[in-house]
Amino acid sequence: MTGEIKQRGSFELTLRRLVADRAGLVALVFILLLIAVALGADGIALLTGHGANEQFHQLGLSPTGLPVGPGSDFVFGADQIGRDVMVRLAYGARISLAIGVVAALLAALIGITIGLVAGYFGGWIDTVLGRLMDLVMSIPVLLCMLSLVAVFGPSVPLSLAVIVFFSWTTMGRVIRAQVLSLKEREFVLASRSMGAGHLSIMLTDILPNLGAPIIIYTTMMVPTSIIFEATLSFLGLGVVPPAPSWGGMLAEAANNSIYMFAWWLVLFPSLALLLTTLSFNILGDALRDALDPASMKHKARRKVATKPARTTP
Repeated sequence: MTGEIKQRGSFELTLRRLVADRAGLVALVFILLLIAVALGADGIALLTGHGANEQFHQLGLSPTGLPVGPGSDFVFGADQIGRDVMVRLAYGARISLAIGVVAALLAALIGITIGLVAGYFGGWIDTVLGRLMDLVMSIPVLLCMLSLVAVFGPSVPLSLAVIVFFSWTTMGRVIRAQVLSLKEREFVLASRSMGAGHLSIMLTDILPNLGAPIIIYTTMMVPTSIIFEATLSFLGLGVVPPAPSWGGMLAEAANNSIYMFAWWLVLFPSLALLLTTLSFNILGDALRDALDPASMKHKARRKVATKPARTTP
């Protein structure tokens, strides 16, 4: 009696490949923990009894006026005006993740739409949209942001709009290149010969085949958006103090030169940014390998090629 051969679906195979990638799994676990910390920031503040902007002049500052370091009262230490660094990091994670994810999704949506239209129709439409991408990429980001802040003032919506405006071009170029290849495939030509409309072909024939690059590049756009937001906040162009943000915390430590006496004010926000961006990048690589088995085979061949041959005596 022969055993039955169980056929596995593409989703199950992708999930198995993703779980087999240890680095990607660790990155995914870290991101989930970070999301839990961001969502539970209110609970962390409640457990510690320290609000995000609550100042403890006696408990959080030494007799000389310097912030106290990590200890039982303040796990990650206090800042220059006696606020709990750990609590502010948790609330900063909420802002960074919210802006990073929302900006990445909006930028991906715009990039997918423009890339799909440019690649499918080609001709003068492709030329106009391609020049639009070049124009956006040629605009100096900081100069544009400084001009907008001078008119409207710094705010989270303005930071989000600027990040989206300067981020969608990457997705647009990737999708355009993919569509240029897909629109000449047999299944697209068959749909066109059967009288299917342009919108139907783009949404039902081409777009489903773009799932892998869309997921991969959207995942990799999240850390870019987080770094973008931190940079704007560091320069005073993003989140308005005293709202906690990782870039704003670094700016406060740098502006007051307090980091020379309180290393934790730089270490913990920097570590949060480093681990977050690194985890999203590793997860993006793992998703690429899981969704595209050919890349895994290529990596395996490269490992075999670089492995020294065993010699026999």
